[in-house]
Amino acid sequence: MTGRTAWARNLAGPLRDYLRTESGGAVVLLAAVLVAIVWANAGGSSYDTFWAKDLSIRVGGSGISESLRGWINDGLMVFFFLVAGLEARRELDMGELRQRRRIALPLVAASGGMFFPILIFLAFNLGHSSAHGWGTAMATDTAFALGILALVAPGYPRLRAFILTLCVFDDLIALIVIATAYSQDVSFSALAVAIVFFAGLLILRAAGIHNAPVSIALCLGSWVALHESGIHPTVLGLALGLSLSAYPPARTDLEQTTALAREFREQPTAELARETQRGITAAISPNERLQDRLHPWTSYLIVPLFALANAGTHISGDILSNAVTSPITLGIFFGYVVGKPVGILSYSWLATRKPFGLRLPVGWPNLFGGAAAAGVGFTVSLLVATLAFHGEQLTDAKLGILAAAIGATLISTTYFMAIKHLPQEVWARFALGRGYEEIVDLAMPVDPEEDHIRGPADAPVTLVEYGDFECPYCGRAEPVLRELLADFGDELRFVFRNLPLSDVHPRAQLAAEAAEAAAAQGKFWEMHDKLFEHQDALTPSDLVRYAEELGLDADRFRDELRRRVYAPGISEDVESADESNVAGTPTFFVNGMRHQGAYDEESLAAAVRRAWSRARLVT
Repeated sequence: MTGRTAWARNLAGPLRDYLRTESGGAVVLLAAVLVAIVWANAGGSSYDTFWAKDLSIRVGGSGISESLRGWINDGLMVFFFLVAGLEARRELDMGELRQRRRIALPLVAASGGMFFPILIFLAFNLGHSSAHGWGTAMATDTAFALGILALVAPGYPRLRAFILTLCVFDDLIALIVIATAYSQDVSFSALAVAIVFFAGLLILRAAGIHNAPVSIALCLGSWVALHESGIHPTVLGLALGLSLSAYPPARTDLEQTTALAREFREQPTAELARETQRGITAAISPNERLQDRLHPWTSYLIVPLFALANAGTHISGDILSNAVTSPITLGIFFGYVVGKPVGILSYSWLATRKPFGLRLPVGWPNLFGGAAAAGVGFTVSLLVATLAFHGEQLTDAKLGILAAAIGATLISTTYFMAIKHLPQEVWARFALGRGYEEIVDLAMPVDPEEDHIRGPADAPVTLVEYGDFECPYCGRAEPVLRELLADFGDELRFVFRNLPLSDVHPRAQLAAEAAEAAAAQGKFWEMHDKLFEHQDALTPSDLVRYAEELGLDADRFRDELRRRVYAPGISEDVESADESNVAGTPTFFVNGMRHQGAYDEESLAAAVRRAWSRARLVT
């Protein structure tokens, strides 16, 4: 039930897919941490010896020499921050942040969630040489935080979306701190070279030139120049991710890919194969293409490899006893476990007061649980620790990071387990913020005079489908929709709008016109049901036969089909679909918001229940 036809299986739940990858990656990351600790304690000095080995890359008399750990931290982690930048840009272009006023609250919350931990760390380390390591206690680990929420709070998608957005800003601020506070002896000439290479990359993209070898060469040149400049080269990943725009596929581009595929089917030549592949690739935004390719690699390989190379630390009774009193360990632990949630909650509270008056998208009780999960600072925290500390201080920092991760996880898990069995009304108040305006994705509101509606007109939840009578996926969804209408009764109304995909379903347009001709005689839903029951028989003679079986005036029906009386009305539905960025069938909207992902009964019912809860809170 996850397929969509032709006009791109678009928007197949980018946020949902992102969260799913983060959840699985958190498990692999945890396994890597455990392996690193066991290796560091059971393998003698082999752990440090292995990761300290030098690896040099030289061309002629010049080159770069780094330890294995250094190549991971300075090289592979560029891809981690590239994915963070891609997700930030996607949220700005297509997600919650496309309404720019919504940027303020997660940005403010992220700032508070970094300021308070830093303040607590400095309170413990003031007057000590370790105070310069304040950056170790500021950043949330996105993979761990979202992984925790996916496991213990799966019924709160809006909370996870808010924490994800907060983490994106968290990563951005943290990387700026790394680039400025933890980069030493900056060479401005090398930095200028890096900027020139990156500018060349932007010029290529602006000119519409998509040459992979040249782009890769410019990226490598920029990375090498940044490395030599003294600026942490992971900045390149963030800048590149933010520069790649995200957008839904256009209907015209998708129709063109169908035409290319048809030509290739008729003439399967290598040249047409390349042209078809280029056309299909060009229909998807570079942001989505790169994120689809890189996100699994960063979550399942690069970040766990980073943890394996950096999390290992020798643990003994003496080391633990020293850590308990170490200002570094205590500053990091209390900074994350106490400072993070306090900072996020207090700054969010201030932002919702006058004169700012920002709206919180989740209930305050649930924000506490999410803020507690944000207290897991691992990946970026370890990265800063390796830059700020050495020897015993680095050991103390690692122990503080691990202890904070355990403490924040226990607090968040305990909280969500405690509220798990609350009554639905209480659960809804915890999950949803009062007065928060949802982004309406449906461009054309439901019109009772024009739209085809099943269910009571005053139902609190409206489910709109853009469908195609010849689309097999729409046919599979039809019994699911009937079950929903039966289960929710007067709480749900269903609206069907035509979106015939004529480039792949040659009879869909005529079938849609037949349904509208039946509607003119008061039998839309009867014809709607019959067309979905007989999707393999939609010829003109079949349609006339169905009209006769329904008791319609067959002569009038046949004449209106011949004259294509209802084609303009269907074109209006198609135009409204374009305005709503609908690119596939079936596409559903629940109270104006696009339903992402699967459309089985469980998924749609959950979306309807959430919309019902929101409607109850508003009224």
